[in-house]
Amino acid sequence: MGAASGLTWQRLRDLRPAELTEAADGWRAASAFADAARERVDGDMSGRLTRTQDSESARSAVKRLRRLSENYHCIHTETGLIRGTLAGLADELAAPQRTLRTALADAASLGYTVNGNGSVDYPAGGRNELTGDTLPGGSVTGDNGLIGAGNPGLYYDADGMYDPARAPGTPTLKNPNPHRAKAQDIADRIAHALREAHEIDERYSSALNKLKAAQGLTVDSRTWADIASDADAVSGAAREYLEKNLPLDKSPAERKEWWDHLSKEQREEYVSAFPGLIGNLDGIPAPVRDEANRENLQMLIGKLEGRHDEASRDMLGGLKGIQERLEKDGDPPMYLLGIGDEGNGRAIIAYGNPDTADNVSAYVPGLDTKLDADFAGGTVNRAWQTAIGAQEANPSDSTSSIVWLGYDAPQMTPSDLASGRSVMFTNDAEAGAPAYNAFMAGISATNEGAPHVTAIGHSYGSLTVGLAAQEKGGIPGADDIILVGSPGTGADNAQDLNVGEGHVFVGAADNDIVTKLPNHSEASGMLSGAAGGGSAGFVLGMGMAGPPGAVVGGGAGAVVGGIGSYMAQDAQTDPSEHWFGTDPASKDFEATRFAVADGATVLEDRGKMTAHSNYFDPAKDQESADNIARIVAGKPGRITEEVPR
Repeated sequence: MGAASGLTWQRLRDLRPAELTEAADGWRAASAFADAARERVDGDMSGRLTRTQDSESARSAVKRLRRLSENYHCIHTETGLIRGTLAGLADELAAPQRTLRTALADAASLGYTVNGNGSVDYPAGGRNELTGDTLPGGSVTGDNGLIGAGNPGLYYDADGMYDPARAPGTPTLKNPNPHRAKAQDIADRIAHALREAHEIDERYSSALNKLKAAQGLTVDSRTWADIASDADAVSGAAREYLEKNLPLDKSPAERKEWWDHLSKEQREEYVSAFPGLIGNLDGIPAPVRDEANRENLQMLIGKLEGRHDEASRDMLGGLKGIQERLEKDGDPPMYLLGIGDEGNGRAIIAYGNPDTADNVSAYVPGLDTKLDADFAGGTVNRAWQTAIGAQEANPSDSTSSIVWLGYDAPQMTPSDLASGRSVMFTNDAEAGAPAYNAFMAGISATNEGAPHVTAIGHSYGSLTVGLAAQEKGGIPGADDIILVGSPGTGADNAQDLNVGEGHVFVGAADNDIVTKLPNHSEASGMLSGAAGGGSAGFVLGMGMAGPPGAVVGGGAGAVVGGIGSYMAQDAQTDPSEHWFGTDPASKDFEATRFAVADGATVLEDRGKMTAHSNYFDPAKDQESADNIARIVAGKPGRITEEVPR
């Protein structure tokens, strides 16, 4: 039904959207068959062969089976996109068809004639005020700027001669024939219906024309890049369908209710056709988000494989690292609750199902975190360590430990440091706090019981958590808050975080300089020290290694010089005040401080600041990791406490 074939009102009137829906159902069946076949290949065939055979021939067979699995995966995804496109087309065309049929029915009831070109003839009626004669009938056309191209006859009279009075935009005089105004209304509605249907038809035709797979059986990164482009085209074509049918502007609780009332077929349609939307929609059950995001992950990898800029390569490393983790069968199982390439990347990963867990924690990382290989290998591991520790601390309860990278954390890049998005500002935390609360509201909506929920913020992430906690109503569902390596939360007191007395816990290593940042008035001394240290480092570095050494030496000298100048003042003039408010580890903040290892000084580990990054790792700080796990497991009475500063 493309524009090239000529979209007429007769074709729109006679269109059977049910035929499009039936076609969509056929593609749904094909998609479901491919998905089931892939599961059989991966589980019953490839998986069993890997577990039971160890030979060169077995490994060769597994390699061929994986190729077959990838083909089924590709078929499942592409047929799902076709299904979603046809379903959206049928849904959207129903509205202009109703408009048209109502207009035609009105014309018939009034005895008007709707011509093949969409114009409407009306009969004589009314009286000429001067002569008393009956006013003659006539013909009117709808105000439609698009229809002329598809219906050139619209602007010609019955004899085939062009009539400028019929052209759109032509001024019309008031006609006292009462039929004319009614006929004009009908003609306008016909024209509007055709214009709307024409736009829908063009949009979906363009998307469907893109859904063509290359010949051959090889499924590689280019294949997935093409599928990603197809998915974008389908989402773009179906924007009105999505706005109408998906609760994009609703609360997570309302989305959960919407999802619960969908049929199995509708759920399958949305997941297969719009994985990027469903997978990142707070309020959708975790297993569904995981399924959708695994599809989306593969498409994002294909999309970024074709790019060669540094940011894309870094993000690709993170995506592949997550994919490698997902391919390993682990305990607790891994759920991909969010993935995206906006900003510095988005990733939300859970160890354990947050919909069924008795204890749920959601950890927000901080400074210099982005979706890259370090995130996939290190930051994600902290969530796993917390999940394992919490399970050991309370074996009778189930646990889900989440790492939430749903915002852009400040980066240690020249552009960030020179902008309002620097770590010295609250901009990124202010943007992340509402998103974090929306995610936590989704956890509250989808969990099947009444879980014990812990919000965790590390480094700059503790500011994000702190600001989220200070929003109206606090963090949805949160019972406890853990702050580690915190430069401040923007709050003066733990009571400001809306979880009640005794429910805010703080870990601050004595040698973690981030927990001892200066307040604004003290920062000037640190900056002057940085300038002096940077100059000395530049000279020393130049002498040792030439220009590259000067750059490195200058940077290191600035850090050490700044810290040295700060520490020379006997640290803070007011130990309870930080750059972002009251020190959470101070007695003035009135939180519970738990014991952690002191860690190495900045000078001892040559600026690596390991004391700032060891809190979750039992191999490096067993006491801190155990205390975090006990709080997450709902056993805060078993933590080892430390005297506040």
